[in-house]
Amino acid sequence: MNNDTHVYAARRARAASQLGEGGLAIVPTAPAQLRNRDADYPYRHDSYFYYLTGFSEPNAWLVLTSDGRSTLFCQPKDLEREIWDGIRLGPEAAPAALGVDAAFSVDELNERLPRLLENRGTVWFPFATHAGLEGRIDGWLQKVRARARFGALVPEAQRDLCAVLDEMRLVKDAHELAIMRRAAQISAAAHVRAMQRSSRMLRAGEDVREYHLDAELLHEFRQHGSQFPAYESIVAAGANACVLHYRADIAPVRAGELVLIDAGCELDGYASDITRTFPADGKFSGPQRELYQLVLASQEAAVAATRPGARFTEPHEATVKVLTQGMLDLGLLNKNQHGTLDDAIANRHYFAYYMHRTSHWLGMDVHDCGSYVEPGELGTVSERKDPLSGELIKDRPARILRPGMVLTIEPGLYVRPSDGVPRDFWNIGIRIEDDAVVTSGGCELITRDVPVDPDAIEAIMAG
Repeated sequence: MNNDTHVYAARRARAASQLGEGGLAIVPTAPAQLRNRDADYPYRHDSYFYYLTGFSEPNAWLVLTSDGRSTLFCQPKDLEREIWDGIRLGPEAAPAALGVDAAFSVDELNERLPRLLENRGTVWFPFATHAGLEGRIDGWLQKVRARARFGALVPEAQRDLCAVLDEMRLVKDAHELAIMRRAAQISAAAHVRAMQRSSRMLRAGEDVREYHLDAELLHEFRQHGSQFPAYESIVAAGANACVLHYRADIAPVRAGELVLIDAGCELDGYASDITRTFPADGKFSGPQRELYQLVLASQEAAVAATRPGARFTEPHEATVKVLTQGMLDLGLLNKNQHGTLDDAIANRHYFAYYMHRTSHWLGMDVHDCGSYVEPGELGTVSERKDPLSGELIKDRPARILRPGMVLTIEPGLYVRPSDGVPRDFWNIGIRIEDDAVVTSGGCELITRDVPVDPDAIEAIMAG
């Protein structure tokens, strides 16, 4: 639970002001999830709920009305259950602790919600995010309708609260950025630790496995207060790096091969997301360095394109241009077969080696909420046929970057064995990913406590 009650109160007030006259919003947190038999998965709150409350207990709901009044429903105090599951805040303490106007036991939810919904014009809730939520709201509305003979009015409209909260969450405030910078520092230190253990064990002649490096990540995350990994860590040795969503497993980490680690911690509800690719024994080979420097150059181009006023797609376009030219220069693409740089880009020939986007939003969720289309330009649509799939795609103007937005910048190159591809490049997968905060003058990379320069990587691995 967070003591910055003023931060959450301000967010609730801002959200309430957008509900319209007579609007009421219902926001549940995430349910606990059974792992197997009587063991639960580690509990993680719903991001929307936490954004408005700072409250991390399960089985809780927030009701917010357009006049700014907030009501929390939470687990009641229960000394017997608290012996087993931990101390509960309880509804009596919640108003003072969280800054909400009122709090009740969640056991009273079904009784109180219909009365709260009476005579409201619009009910807001997050669409398609909580299984069964629509049905529960329908049940409460039926109870309101049953009181029509007593003059009760049923809300005439239902609207998606995500539309309001996504826009709020897209631009981070100072409170959020401070947490994200700390999460980035912890994750960067974890990457350095994994790099150094890889080279140290190989120098000692020890058997190194992907899970050894994963263990270093987890240790560093928890050692510095992170509650969880932000996502399941990718630790991919050798050819495994060409599998985009590979998971740390038992594969050996061998001298002479590269290791790709995509990992970041979650701290106080906010994610970090870093990828580094490094030589397992601390020394790049010639072909490895060639491909690595190409990916790094493409990232530098994307970083330069990440600035206020630019479109979200511009960093990706900058990356693709540099990568595709490099593919032509290094022989991954055949100039006689694939044509000029413009031809290779227009026909997406680069897709064989670079098949994902360069960026995504980052925040409370590792793939954070927020539209990638500029809201004021939704009606501007053009159509084109994808040269690879033949599918008809509707393009709308991409989001304009503004200070406070946070996105990843993560170009990659993945070379599987193939006829016509230089054999020295086979089974090399490289990705370099940093977290970027858009600033007034460009962007700030908050994850560079772990280096990207190949000489610097070799230097820290030699220690």
